[in-house]
Amino acid sequence: MKELVGLCKCCGKEIYCLDGFFNGVITEDKQSYCFDCYEEVKEEKNPQS
Repeated sequence: MKELVGLCKCCGKEIYCLDGFFNGVITEDKQSYCFDCYEEVKEEKNPQS
């Protein structure tokens, strides 16, 4: 089963729930991101030395 849940806050890509599993990331501030954009946002917030 594939159900549209929302759009990525960063790139606007559609994010689906696939067979009961959310195919993205919801942050603590309730924003939805696709996996690719979340990795970029996470690196920007926590840059490694």
